Amino acid sequence: MTTPPQQLHIPVLLSDVLALLNPGNGERYLDLTAGYGGHARRIIDRIGGAKYAALCDRDDYAIDHLADLAEHGATLIHQDYLSATRQLIDDEQTFDMILLDLGVSSPQLDQGDRGFSFSHDGPLDMRMDRRQTLTAADVVNRYSEDKLIDIFRNYGEINIGIARALARMIVLRRRKQRFDSTNDLAEAIRIKIGELDHGKYHKVHPATQAFQALRIEVNDELGQLQRTLPLLSRLLNHGGRLAIITFHSLEDRIVKDFLRDRSDGLDAPYTLLTKKPIAGNINDDSNPRARSAKLRAVCKK
Repeated sequence: MTTPPQQLHIPVLLSDVLALLNPGNGERYLDLTAGYGGHARRIIDRIGGAKYAALCDRDDYAIDHLADLAEHGATLIHQDYLSATRQLIDDEQTFDMILLDLGVSSPQLDQGDRGFSFSHDGPLDMRMDRRQTLTAADVVNRYSEDKLIDIFRNYGEINIGIARALARMIVLRRRKQRFDSTNDLAEAIRIKIGELDHGKYHKVHPATQAFQALRIEVNDELGQLQRTLPLLSRLLNHGGRLAIITFHSLEDRIVKDFLRDRSDGLDAPYTLLTKKPIAGNINDDSNPRARSAKLRAVCKK
């Protein structure tokens, strides 16, 4: 088996991904969110070598940790998956398998300087691609109150009343002092929500949904997904398989509706391989971040 330099990230639903993609010797594989190669390395073992694989990620840290696969022939693409998809279409590339794993990687969450999580204090960053200019600090300190309400409501699925209260709190506070750290923002949100619900105990940290909303905005996660899905059939050979792993309801709704609509009717490009999503194990203590995962797959006719 091709092993990584170090095990940085546990691949989610690995056995199910392998079963659905069903890699065969000599087949071409495209991983649009390769991360640290958890899925890719196992698939490469089955297709006969890295030379059959194209691995994309917009995180430079992930690209660096895929260097050993590039040395064995894999094509590395340091771009977001929408840009990579467009580039590969222009280059007239086709594949037998495509994987899109939409989760945030463990290193991104665990490294405080990336600013994704309030579990480790760090700058309000949240950029998956550190070449881009927009950060979470820009969103929090510059966006209008109305735009912040929309982000919390639409991307964090936060109650409208709470979304308004959080946006107002942020705007009033930043007039005197910027928000620059994850802990600073998380604590301000915790205090505000505690005031609104009179100190009610929260099993999940009150800032969790707000941080999700900011991350989605910074990285245009839903927009990228919506623009990429219609293009993927152009990269698949006939009989090619597409698997997508989502981690929250907003992503899953987009994927579910798209795959259902494109698998319904004689002229539809796909056949569903999963009529219902394959869900992560809610009792998996070894990888708790995988509990919310849902896997859907189709085959190109």
